[in-house]
Amino acid sequence: MSTAYLAPVQYYSKLTAYKEIYLETNENYPKQTYRNRCHIATANGIQALTVPVVKSTTLKTATRDIRISGHGNWRHLHWNAFVSAYNLTPFFAYYADDFRPFYEKKYTFLLDYNEPLQAMVCDLLNIQPHIIHTAEYTSIVDNDFRQSIDPRHPLYDEQFTPRSYHQVFQDKHGFLPNLSIVDLLFNMGPEALFFL
Repeated sequence: MSTAYLAPVQYYSKLTAYKEIYLETNENYPKQTYRNRCHIATANGIQALTVPVVKSTTLKTATRDIRISGHGNWRHLHWNAFVSAYNLTPFFAYYADDFRPFYEKKYTFLLDYNEPLQAMVCDLLNIQPHIIHTAEYTSIVDNDFRQSIDPRHPLYDEQFTPRSYHQVFQDKHGFLPNLSIVDLLFNMGPEALFFL
């Protein structure tokens, strides 16, 4: 699997399904993926939130070397988007203090930001995936989800079928499947695990 910023529900379903997860850190960093973006449900529909990264000076940069850009006010914008979208959900107030520090502290590398954020979400979900960093890039592996869990091509694998749960703006937009794990967590709280 690839690193991911508040990955979609499909990604977290893999963390519960396998005894060991190999986290790809040696691939050449691809753009426009969940590695630095997530999708949330807002009053206006789906909103993409992107962690800005520093443009590489070389054509190919390993994911482990991708730096977060210090330009812009993305931390403040992301946090305000979460508050606006999820403040009325049953569990936002319960989990807000767990998430807030990730929007106050500055991180240098994307991987160093994503990993503790994912570990915190796993704790909240009460799952303990055994994650191993890859030592080198291997192009062909079993159960390869590095490219298949992708916002540009939202195809579900045979092991994942999105399950409907209550969303705050469901009356307006209908059920929006496979959003960021925060959508499931803020709406369903401790029951989120049953939907994975």
